[in-house]
Amino acid sequence: MKIIASDDHRQHAPEFELAPGAFNPIFEIPDRAEIVLRSLQEHEVGTVIAPSAQADDAMLQIHERSYVEFLQTAHDDYRQLGGKGNPTACVWPRGNMRSDSSDSIIAKFGRYCFDGAVPITESTYEAVIASRDIALTATKQVYDGDRAAFALCRPPGHHAGPSYAGGYCYLNNAAIAAQWLLNNNVSQVAILDIDYHHGNGTQEIFYERGDVAFVSIHCDPNFEYPYYAGHEDEKGRGDGEGFNLNLPLPRKTGLDAWLGVLNAGISFIQSTSPDYLIVSLGVDTFENDPIASFRIRTGDYRGIGKRIAEMELPTIFIFEGGYAVSELGENVAALLSGFEASF
Repeated sequence: MKIIASDDHRQHAPEFELAPGAFNPIFEIPDRAEIVLRSLQEHEVGTVIAPSAQADDAMLQIHERSYVEFLQTAHDDYRQLGGKGNPTACVWPRGNMRSDSSDSIIAKFGRYCFDGAVPITESTYEAVIASRDIALTATKQVYDGDRAAFALCRPPGHHAGPSYAGGYCYLNNAAIAAQWLLNNNVSQVAILDIDYHHGNGTQEIFYERGDVAFVSIHCDPNFEYPYYAGHEDEKGRGDGEGFNLNLPLPRKTGLDAWLGVLNAGISFIQSTSPDYLIVSLGVDTFENDPIASFRIRTGDYRGIGKRIAEMELPTIFIFEGGYAVSELGENVAALLSGFEASF
């Protein structure tokens, strides 16, 4: 298995996020990627290669050009206004307010960010483009014949929608990877999102499309972020009807219940006959994750990886969440080792 990684993620290192009641130190920190890479190397999981620069085509099919331009210029525009620090959204249009009625950078943050957990630093854009390039390099490795590849993407991506950032996510790496495959004569792709939080951005991007089946296993949005998406009755619309499956679970879900739902998701994916599988790999399902509540243990991830391998599909793993930093690398290594041991 090739592991695609780059030091460019370090260019995105904001200090704070807006949480209920306070600005708190941000959980999505550069150490996350460093620790995962070190653990994979220690466990001799795969071979590390650098990403190559990729074209913008698939990204601009997934994300609106005006949104991408916002990501590119937001920090400079904020500084030109006289702002200090790393800006994040603080006001949002609601009701009959016109979301496009102001060119103020403050208004644009409200237009293009759905929460306060996506601060933009001077070099955030460079980091998110590097993260995209990692995802596409891994995708090309598998497209060219590898059984699997792991894209060590940071920042993550599954909360980013067509025209918005949120939940630490700016560009939707999994969606861009799927679009690239479809652009290269692939008929059907499946995305399996096993992050603790629902992949609302990925769902929205493909909700009316039948060429990408989306399955998300996550904590019930009735009481967990992102709250406004991820419910069982969201099954797709138009051409996408029947290609979207949400499998929400209660707090404190343990391995047995989680695996039961995984089996249901795998059956759904197999029914769509995909040519490739993309796994949005979040390990914030871990029992000690500071912003989650599931009860998966480090040793459990090996079996999860094995079960995913049993689908026998060319597989691209794309790194998403996981914030128990000290155990993060071991959890990712366990899942990928379990996958690799199955073939």
